[in-house]
Amino acid sequence: MEKLKYPIGIQSFRVIIEGGFVYVDKTSYIPMLENGKFYFLGRPRRFGKSLLLSMLHEYY
Repeated sequence: MEKLKYPIGIQSFRVIIEGGFVYVDKTSYIPMLENGKFYFLGRPRRFGKSLLLSMLHEYY
């Protein structure tokens, strides 16, 4: 049985993908983001705000 690698403390999307870490792909939500004007990322600390921005940077 293969042991899963979790990206604890890693905030770079590229490092997560190239390192083979577990990542829940939410790129299907990007078109919904493109239709709006302003966004408030109201998440508690350590809930992936920086990782979301890193993923968007790599996407575009």
